[in-house]
Amino acid sequence: MAELARADHPLSCVPMPDLPDSDSPLVLLHNPRCSKSRAARALLEERGVAFTERRYLDDPLTLVELYELAARLGRPPREWSRCGEEAWSAANLTDDAGDDAILRAMAAHPILIERPILVRGRRAAVGRPLERNLDLL
Repeated sequence: MAELARADHPLSCVPMPDLPDSDSPLVLLHNPRCSKSRAARALLEERGVAFTERRYLDDPLTLVELYELAARLGRPPREWSRCGEEAWSAANLTDDAGDDAILRAMAAHPILIERPILVRGRRAAVGRPLERNLDLL
């Protein structure tokens, strides 16, 4: 993760048009087939919170966006990747895969991205458990 957090990293401060820089709007990275993702969406709706939904399987994040997301999450990509998916093996990822290899695999196989993820401004949270998303509201 230190690689991602360095100020001189070429992707650390690139503006992302689809990931907000201000505290509004919220962006929910959503997979409607996932019960946890549907629960996060329902939570936002129940609270009357305005948000934009991005179905990342249909509209995948670019590699640059994934680097930005890693910085906003403040967590190494391995911690918010789905290592049990067949795509993990298909991408030839191993237990010692580095951040760059994992992010490149996520760009090629978005199913590897854990969900739900809520983005607000320069912060993001993986909604597992769901209450983690409340920190951004």
